[in-house]
Amino acid sequence: MEAIQINMVAILVAVVANFVLGFLWYTPLFGKAWAKEMGFDTSVKPTGGEMAKGMIFMVIGNFFLAYVFAHNMAAWSFVPGNAEMGAVGNIINATIFTWLGFYLPVDIGIVTWEKKSWKLFGINTGYHLVMLLVAATILTLM
Repeated sequence: MEAIQINMVAILVAVVANFVLGFLWYTPLFGKAWAKEMGFDTSVKPTGGEMAKGMIFMVIGNFFLAYVFAHNMAAWSFVPGNAEMGAVGNIINATIFTWLGFYLPVDIGIVTWEKKSWKLFGINTGYHLVMLLVAATILTLM
């Protein structure tokens, strides 16, 4: 049985890239719309401590995502025919199947059970899809 090879540098690069993506997605790109859909008062700014706590948890979450995703992608490399797909095929495969199986159902559940809007669904699930695409690209090409 072959050992799974994990590139820790690629994982750390994916953590940083997704941290930056999250900042861009939820601040200048969709921040106001997201805050409105969440029911947040945009005139109230979080304290420095709240921001630091949020960033720390975001980095930890990004690390877990990249670490587990790297293992999943490495495990999929043993599937017959996977090598013939090439890098782009593997990136798309990992992104779509992970998003479709693990993120999309949760995002739909939030609309269904928590009565959140479809607009919020679009913002969040769009982020999840792009986040996975960024991580899969880095993990595959590094």
